[in-house]
Formats: sequence, C-alpha cells, structure tokens
Amino acid sequence: MITHAPLPHNPDNHKQYPMPARTIAIYGKGGIGKSFTTTNLSATFAMMNKRVLQLGCDPKHDSTTSLFGGIPLPTVTDVFAEKNALNQPVTISDIVFRRDIADFPQPIYGIELGGPQVGRGCGGRGIISGFDLLEKLGIFNWDIDIILMDFLGDVVCGGFATPLARSLSEEVILVTNNDRQSIFTANNICQANNYFKTIGGQSRLLGLIINRDDGSGIAEKYAEAAGISVLMKVPYNAGARDMDDSFDFAVRLPELRDKFQTLARDILENRIKPCNAGGLDFMQFVRLFGDVSDEAPVPATTEELFGKRKAAAAIQDNTDASPENDDLKMKRCIQQLSELEREIYRMSEEEQLSVSDIAGLIEREESEIRELLAGARTQLRKLFFGA
Repeated sequence: MITHAPLPHNPDNHKQYPMPARTIAIYGKGGIGKSFTTTNLSATFAMMNKRVLQLGCDPKHDSTTSLFGGIPLPTVTDVFAEKNALNQPVTISDIVFRRDIADFPQPIYGIELGGPQVGRGCGGRGIISGFDLLEKLGIFNWDIDIILMDFLGDVVCGGFATPLARSLSEEVILVTNNDRQSIFTANNICQANNYFKTIGGQSRLLGLIINRDDGSGIAEKYAEAAGISVLMKVPYNAGARDMDDSFDFAVRLPELRDKFQTLARDILENRIKPCNAGGLDFMQFVRLFGDVSDEAPVPATTEELFGKRKAAAAIQDNTDASPENDDLKMKRCIQQLSELEREIYRMSEEEQLSVSDIAGLIEREESEIRELLAGARTQLRKLFFGA
C-alpha cells in the first residue's frame, strides 16, 4: 500500500530528537543501473530495520518506480508549480510518499524532484530549487536514518552537483559498468567532488559499485589507477532483471541479498575508509584503454573545405570581426580573469544561474557575488575592446 507520508514517530526510537540522517549521493551514467542499485540498497536498509528515504534527483523522475511497485510519484517540480499557481504552500504530504511492504519491518519513503520537460528548461536549476524547498521543510531533521540521493551523472552542471557543492551528502558512491563511457562519467564525478573539496566541500567518496560486471576487469583497472575502492561487484543476473522489470526487489534473490547486505552493514558500521581520489585527467584516462598518440590533431584547411576557387573569398570573409573569432577572443579574455571570477562568470553566463544560486553553491555572500560578477564584466569589456 502506498500512502502520503506524514513521518510517524518510531516506537523503537527513544531519542527525544531524531539524529540527523546519514546522507549518501549515488551517481552514475544514465542506463547503467544506478536506480536499480539505489532501490535495492534502500530495500536492504529497510529490511535491516532502518528508516530510509530515497530521493530521485533526475528529471526523468523514475528513480522510485520499482520502489513503489510501478506507481509514479508526483514530483516536487510539478507540485510546486500547481501550488504556486493557487498561491498555496507545499507541505510534506504533497511531495513525500511512503510504501508499507508486508515483509519489511519499516516503511520506505520516496520523493521525486523531477524537472522540466525536454527542451523546456534547465534540469539543474530544478534540482537546486527542489533542494531549497526540501531544506525549508526540514528534510535533514526528519526522523529518518538514511537518505539515498539517486543522481544522474551524465550532466555535471552546478545543479546536479548540488549535494557536493553544498555538502548535503556526507558520502558519495559511484555506479559504473565496464564500458568506457560509464567509467568516464564516474571519473567526472570524482573530479567534481575533488574540486569542491578544495573550496570547503565535505562530501567523502566511499568508492564505486560495478553493476552488470562481465568479469573483464576494466572498471577495476580504472579504480586502481584512480585510487578508488571497489565496494561491490554485481554480475549480470537475468532473474534480477526480471524482478526489476516487474517492479520488485532483486535483493529477494539470495545471491544479490548477501552482496547488498554486506555493503549496507559496512556503511552502517563505518567500515569503509573514504577515498582521497582526485580522478584521472583526460590523457591518463584514455591511456587506460590503449595506446594514444601524442601528436597534435591535423587541422583542416580552407582550401579543402571551400574548394580552391572559393578559398580566397572565404578567407576574406573570415576576418577578425567574424562571430567565430569574436568567440575565441572572448574565451582568451575570460582566461585572464582570476579563477574565482571565471567560475562565477561561467555559472552566470553559461548555466544561467542567479546570484543567489551561485552564492549558495560556492558558499559566499550574495553581495560578494554581485561585486565579483560586476568586476569581471567590466574587466572583460576592457580586455575585449582594448580600452
């Protein structure tokens, strides 16, 4: 049965005030089993008598589908829009849902942040706004033991990095397969977390999970090179796929239950030593998969693209005043800003984040952000126009 949540008092909990929830962000490339992993870890914690909240942080809003037996949850984004149109506040029961499962000692709670429809808005900003609302509703003070945040890893804009940038997740787990693209995504998140640590971030990288492990050892080779612990290897299992497709829990299968229970106990008992990995740079990464030449790429010529007879006219048209060269000139000017000014300018211009969003992400006062942004724009005008 699925119901709206309030969050009832746990009779086995004799604390006057609940302890803050353990918060874990789980990142992975779309389609590699990240939500499958998160859902079965949620189920494992619930079967271990822990109060679990699974927070879906993907515009597709399908993280909790299996968790809730195939029923889609109303998203924070949609509910907020509906309530805002009616000038009504959003309450916990509007966006938090619970599922009571007969053989589980604890219910499981779920939230889907959601996001805009494809091509109609910025998913990252939806994530930021969703977290702002949840914090106002006191999410980190609810009587919950563990919050698992299921995050899309392909997109690493400021919004999707919110739990890392604002240290909302104590710990981070990466999910990957043995293919290069999913490992590349994991490496990007590792690098992002390491960056935020340099500016005060507190999220600790626990390690990575290899899902649908084919025994090739490719992800393990990457993990060793990057200094990341392998927390669990989950081999491909047709029965697990069938359980997931029918909106049930794969941890009902003994061979998977044992793996997830071991990982869950290691997390709860703090047996996992966090990794101090910064990730691999691009050349280090690609060389894991084979020899790569150090030669520079061969540039194309105007003659071969336009043809010899049109080459002269094309060269004349491609003057320094062209939009393409203006873009390159502006990029060179931006590189002359300080590192902080460049980051703030990028977040404002490329990601279209507001001053308040930027201030929250890098933990600085809004007045300081405005001053730095104004200074950066003034300096860019001088550099670009040679004033």
